[in-house]
Amino acid sequence: MRDWRLWLLYSTIVIALDLLTKQWVVQAFSYGDSLPLTSFFNLVRAHNSGAAFSFLAGAGGWQRLFFITVASIASAVIIYLLRKHHRETLFSLALSLVLGGALGNLIDRIRWGYVVDFLDFFYGTYHWPAFNVADMAISGGVMLLILDGLRKPGGKKA
Repeated sequence: MRDWRLWLLYSTIVIALDLLTKQWVVQAFSYGDSLPLTSFFNLVRAHNSGAAFSFLAGAGGWQRLFFITVASIASAVIIYLLRKHHRETLFSLALSLVLGGALGNLIDRIRWGYVVDFLDFFYGTYHWPAFNVADMAISGGVMLLILDGLRKPGGKKA
């Protein structure tokens, strides 16, 4: 793409989808509610004050500022990389997804002090940790970054 800011449009779409789905969950469900949809999938309302897989969720509150700081710095670095590498399609798409997901969850942390998760996949009694649209974007973006790195062995970005 000629203009690096066009990649921000993808991030904005991720943020919008993430916030709209979370807002729907907050309005439609009380904390802890679960709506079974299939034999392996529920819609739930869960709150995560930690990071991925609830890492540091019970840390006593300091983690909110920590995660806000980390997400803010990471977002600034991603925007810098988008500006520098905006003509590299796969790399920029991956960064756009990660940025949109990071900002979607950052908005939750600032707004509520936790991230709203609502997608609950399970098998029998084993439940994968609940997640949201932002988490999917971050995971997808990371997979694309790995793919991009594998496509260019020895190549360096910075």
